[in-house]
Amino acid sequence: MVQPQEPVKLSPGFSLFPSLKPPNKTLFFHQITALFVTFLAYASFHASRKPPSIVKSVLGPTLQSDSDSGWAPFNGPHGTHRLGELDLAFLTSYSLGMYFAGHIGDRIDLRLFLVFGMMGSGFLTILFGLGYWFSVHLLIYFVVVQILCGLFQSIGWPCVVAVVGNWFGKEKRGLIMGVWNSHTSIGNIIGSVVASGVLEFGWGWSFVVPGILIIFVGIFVFLFLVVRPEDLGFETTGKEVEMNVENEEKLENEEVGLLGMESSDSFQAIGFLEAWRLPGVAPFAFCLFFSKLVAYTFLYWLPFYIRHTAVAGVHLSHKTAGILSTIFDVGGVFGGILAGFISDMIEARAVTSVAFLILSIPALVLYRAYGSLSMITNISLMFISGLLVNGPYSLITTAVAADLGTQDLIKGNSRALATVTCHYRWYWFCWGSSWPSFGWVYFHPGME
Repeated sequence: MVQPQEPVKLSPGFSLFPSLKPPNKTLFFHQITALFVTFLAYASFHASRKPPSIVKSVLGPTLQSDSDSGWAPFNGPHGTHRLGELDLAFLTSYSLGMYFAGHIGDRIDLRLFLVFGMMGSGFLTILFGLGYWFSVHLLIYFVVVQILCGLFQSIGWPCVVAVVGNWFGKEKRGLIMGVWNSHTSIGNIIGSVVASGVLEFGWGWSFVVPGILIIFVGIFVFLFLVVRPEDLGFETTGKEVEMNVENEEKLENEEVGLLGMESSDSFQAIGFLEAWRLPGVAPFAFCLFFSKLVAYTFLYWLPFYIRHTAVAGVHLSHKTAGILSTIFDVGGVFGGILAGFISDMIEARAVTSVAFLILSIPALVLYRAYGSLSMITNISLMFISGLLVNGPYSLITTAVAADLGTQDLIKGNSRALATVTCHYRWYWFCWGSSWPSFGWVYFHPGME
C-alpha cells in the first residue's frame, strides 16, 4: 500500500474541501479524479472546436442554384473554399502551437498552463460568434480569430496526457486510456448537439455557448486538477513503488556517478532530437498521420457533407445533419475502448492499430458508395467507420504516447511525456490534419 507523504502543493479546491486531502481519500480516488478532470477538460476543448463544422452549411452557399445564400464572405461561388481556408488557418496554427506547447508544458505548472489554454480558447470561440451580431463580413477577422484559437487549443493535449501519464503506470494502460480518450468523441458529440440545438436562433450562438462551456470547465480544472501524485504526498503508483524503493536503495549504496546524475534529472525535460530518437516515436507518428487525416476530414466536413447529400432521396436540415454526424463519434467511443482492450489483451499496440486501419478502408468505401441509400445504412456505416478510424487514433494518442514517454530508455522521466506527445502529434498535425481542409479547398468541386 502506498503511504502518503507530506503534500507539496495543492489546488485551490482542496482548501475549500479539506476532506479531499490525504489520508481522507486514497490514491485510487485521486487517480479517478485526475481521469475525470482531464476528461472534462479535453472534452470541452473538442466541444468548442466543433461549431465551425456545424455552421458550414449555414455560412456557405446552400444550393448550387442559390450561390448568394449564406454569410459573406463565405457565400458565393467560392464559399466552400473560404470555409476550408478557415480550417486550414486553425490547423496550421494548432500544429505550430503544439510544437511549443509540449516544451513549455515540461517546464511550467501544467495545471495553470492548461487553464490558460482553456480560457483563451473559450474567449476566442465566443469572439468568432460575436461576428454574427456585429455583422462582421471580413475574411481576415475570422482567419485571425481561428489562428489565435488554434494556438490556445494546442495547449490542451500535451497537458492532459502528461497528467494522466503521471498518475498511471503501464499496466492496463491501453484499456484505461481507451476509455479516457473517449473524451474526444464525447466532446465532439456535445459540441455537435449544442451547436446544432441553438443554430436556429442564429449561428453566433453555436459558438458562444460552447465558448462559455469551456470557460466554466476551465475554472473547475483550476480548482481541482492535481498534476502528479507527489503533489498530494503520494510517492508513485502501483508496481512502480517497489521499483522506486529498490532504485533508491541502489542509489544510496553507490557513489556519485552517471546513475546519480540520471536520477537527479528525472524531472528534466528532453529536447527535440532526443524525443525523435526514442524507439517507436517516428513509426507511430507516421501511422497517426493517416489515421488523423481521415478523422479530421469527418470532424470538419461530415455535417456539411450530410447536408448536401440526399439520404434516401431527401436533403436533411442543418440541425438534423449536425446531430446525425454524431454517430461517427459514437462509433469512435466504442472504437477507442475496443482498441485499448484488445491491445492490452494481446500486448501488441502496433498490431491492433494496423488491423483497425486496414479494416477502415472498406468501411469508408462502403459509406461513400451506399451511405445515401437509406437512413439505416447511413447510420450503420457511419458508426462502423467511426469505430475503425478512431480506434487506432485513440490508442496511439493516449496509451502509445504514454508508453513512449515513460519507456525505460529515458529512466522513467515523467517530464519527458509532454515533449514526446507533442512531437509526434506535431508531425501529423503539420500534415495529416491540414490535408483534409487543404484537399477540400483545392480539389472539392464546391457548390459552383
